[in-house]
Amino acid sequence: MARKPRIEFDGAFYHVITRGNQRQKIFKDKEDYKRYLAILGDYKERYKYFLNAYILMSNHVHLLIETQDVPLSKILQGINQRYTIYFNRKYRTIGHLFQGRYKAILCDKDEYMLTLVKYIHLNPVRAGIIKNADEYEWSSHRCYIEKPGRGNIIIDTDQVLGVFSGREAKARRLYRAYMDEGQEIWKEEIYSTIDQRILGDERFAEKVSEKGKTEVISIKRLKEYTLGEIATGIEGAYGITLKEIKAKGKNRDIMIGRKLFSLIAKEYGYKGKEIAGYIQKDPAVVTRYLREKGDLRAEVERVIERIIANVNRQV
Repeated sequence: MARKPRIEFDGAFYHVITRGNQRQKIFKDKEDYKRYLAILGDYKERYKYFLNAYILMSNHVHLLIETQDVPLSKILQGINQRYTIYFNRKYRTIGHLFQGRYKAILCDKDEYMLTLVKYIHLNPVRAGIIKNADEYEWSSHRCYIEKPGRGNIIIDTDQVLGVFSGREAKARRLYRAYMDEGQEIWKEEIYSTIDQRILGDERFAEKVSEKGKTEVISIKRLKEYTLGEIATGIEGAYGITLKEIKAKGKNRDIMIGRKLFSLIAKEYGYKGKEIAGYIQKDPAVVTRYLREKGDLRAEVERVIERIIANVNRQV
């Protein structure tokens, strides 16, 4: 199935994730990090987008960007191409540095801006690289806890700090308190999207559809996740293993696991025969599961959230 086009319009607010091809390192030394930030700054000056947050990890990058006149696709194309040229010349390599198509989630800024900033800045803490976000050099976190200097002029802090207070010093203190709170930002909150492209509620999706002049539908992408990933999601959410799903027996919980597997696989475009073959059941049994699904919507959504979290764990 062809990828859906980017939704782009003036004032769009994106969470962008760019990964190294085959998870390779895209930053090997301090000079690489500095060069990427310099390129980021050059294109920011050229295309006048707002940058609310960034973090550079060894093999991927997170950016929180609000566009103006220039579409995101043109911005990212320029940044990635220019850095790839630098990297290939320096390390005498050829080919693609970045993995395929970057991920860009169009977000409801009013609802998710602070959550996204916190999620991005805590990335190296979650990865176990550091214990405190203050320790990490290659993120915009320090731009929010320190007064602006020559090294952090590419970041736009006004919108985020303005949520905390109209007085800068107080806003910075409140931002730090927010970052130090024990509340975790779960991946499900960040990657549970509508139509695979939008982070927000149905009302926001309708507004985006009008602005972007594109259709937004809440359906699952065909075979976006493998049957194995679906099974792993069920095990993570309910502790029911694939071995148990395949086994004989009529244990109530395991039968619900089989039904959930069938329903979720069907949502992602798998045919009844494919589902039956994978869990080693008669196709007629799977057909019955699909017809007698009952009120399992909440359970299905819980498993899908787990699948999304598992697949995005490397992010």
